[in-house]
Amino acid sequence: MRKSYRIKKEAEFQQVFETRNSVANRQFVVYSMEKPDQLHFRVGISVGKKIGNAVHRNWVKRRIRQSLLELKPHLKQDVDFLVIARPRADGISMTDAKSSLIHVLKLAKLLDSNYSED
Repeated sequence: MRKSYRIKKEAEFQQVFETRNSVANRQFVVYSMEKPDQLHFRVGISVGKKIGNAVHRNWVKRRIRQSLLELKPHLKQDVDFLVIARPRADGISMTDAKSSLIHVLKLAKLLDSNYSED
């Protein structure tokens, strides 16, 4: 995913976080903020130290990025959102990670309503 799709600055990350507009499941928490003048979505990914060592954290981040890349055409475009991994995100397969991310993105209404995993 190109860097223009990422929230990199701490101030921007905090701005989305402070909206308190969040949904969660067992593996992920998603915070979102509407940005009507934006051309495409931007995402921030956070994987805390409770997940495990650096290898495990990078593994989880790669799975999140890959899932978002595959879902890119179906995601709402005028929004900034954060994906925060919970400790249960460690050790799940790519398929389970994507399925869990789809679930939480649907709860946040960031994924097209007619999207199906088929």
